[in-house]
Amino acid sequence: MPTKSQIMAADIAAMLRARHPLLWIASREEARVERYLLESAASAKYLLATWDVAAGPQDMRGNSLAQGMGLQPEEGRDPGIFLRTLADRLKVAERTLWVLRDFPPWLAPPIGIATLRQLRNLARALPSVARDNAQCLCVLSPSGEIPAELQDHAVAVQWPLPDRDEIRGVLDSALRSLPDDIQATACPNGTGESAVDSALGLSADEAASCYAKSLVQTRRIDPVVIAGEKKTIIAKSGVLQWIEPLAGGLASVGGLENLKAWLQQRAACFSPKAREYGLPTPKGILLVGVPGGGKSMISKALGTDWKRPLLKGDLNALKGKFVGQSEANIRRMIETLDSIGPSILWIDEIEKALAGAIQGAADGGVSADALGTLLTWLQDKTSQCFVLATANDVDSLPPELLRKGRFDELFFVDLPNATERAAIVMATMRTYRRALELRSDAVAEIVTATEGFTGSEVAETIPSAMYMAFASDGGPREIALRDVLFAASQTVPLSKTTKAKIDRIRAWGAERARPASRPDDTRDTTARPALRAIDL
Repeated sequence: MPTKSQIMAADIAAMLRARHPLLWIASREEARVERYLLESAASAKYLLATWDVAAGPQDMRGNSLAQGMGLQPEEGRDPGIFLRTLADRLKVAERTLWVLRDFPPWLAPPIGIATLRQLRNLARALPSVARDNAQCLCVLSPSGEIPAELQDHAVAVQWPLPDRDEIRGVLDSALRSLPDDIQATACPNGTGESAVDSALGLSADEAASCYAKSLVQTRRIDPVVIAGEKKTIIAKSGVLQWIEPLAGGLASVGGLENLKAWLQQRAACFSPKAREYGLPTPKGILLVGVPGGGKSMISKALGTDWKRPLLKGDLNALKGKFVGQSEANIRRMIETLDSIGPSILWIDEIEKALAGAIQGAADGGVSADALGTLLTWLQDKTSQCFVLATANDVDSLPPELLRKGRFDELFFVDLPNATERAAIVMATMRTYRRALELRSDAVAEIVTATEGFTGSEVAETIPSAMYMAFASDGGPREIALRDVLFAASQTVPLSKTTKAKIDRIRAWGAERARPASRPDDTRDTTARPALRAIDL
């Protein structure tokens, strides 16, 4: 079965035969893409040549073509002179696919306006050139943003990252480079597929570097080493952040039982057995609710329970100052997620990043464009990336984000009820390794003292009590009930400091979303005498 890049190379060959004058390929992997373009050119009976500002025109062996074009070396390195010479030689030139490296900066106005005009004129002239003199210009750049003047002439191509078969080829190449006595033990049975999985989402060069580092450090292909190196590479990309999951998983999160049950039910839906059964791959969920309710904590815990990498996408950080840069960054993030395999994407406070989309283009339409790119992906994605988005300000949520099809479910995270506050106290005690011999009546006192608290405010009473117990006059001691109650008494909860906002959020969630919590089961059910006797 052909790889994604082989399929793309075949498409490029078809474009060459169709005499497309200008291709615009977005990729960071210059050397890898050029190897495939060489195959495309050969298939369409084109030569392949390159141009860059440092070397000028060259063939694929690195030999300068400037003299053959009647240019001095310094003239060949000038983009304007190069394009003008190419236009003058159309009747005598051989069929050539020209790869223009790092060309977009030379088209940027105002300085690049003349070069942009030359490129546009050339793109208009190329389709009518004789078959034997056909030329195609291919701009190869990390940026996929085509100037508006060229959009009618250019075909945009987003070159895919290596898929499993290509990564497997990189692994095989790394193993073949080893001495014979090491090859047999460098990749034991059963570790090959794990090594491929751990490198998905990386470029070919990045994967090769990871494998080389693992071999140098451990003399074998260690998926753990590769995954560790992958964290650094993904962080360097600037579009995603690798988050360490919560050690205790969902069990360390108190309350939110409806939400946790839903997530545990979906955990098995990514398996091959589920696909054979015909289950669609879960897309994701949107968690809306009061600040401090546990939405972010659930996100961090899910990575542990599902044993998947947890990646945080900061949409605000992806916004660029140039037109189209924000959408390009989001597409790059999406490309990485689609190729990385099973993963969890956490988008925290999504309403802040997309607020401009419903505020009359207050940001020049950047948020609206970003929203459109994101919504299209959420609707159509087929990858095993599960999206978990959180939001606090419900009034800023774009309506398009809330409809079915973008997310599997919309959950509302409310202030914790009494049952949940008790569960949060016990879970936090376990997290901080404190004594768990709290009597039920003591827990009940804490629950009463934290009425109206958010989940984070309830949890914070335990470390606050620990500070007091550690600094006590007699030296560090175990925390006592009085410490926790005092910490609670010193807290003014959000439900009081921002009462109007919290009330509005709760009213919205009660009518429009599925509750993340189960009904409180600590209500007093003791039978009481009727206030009035009635004769029947």
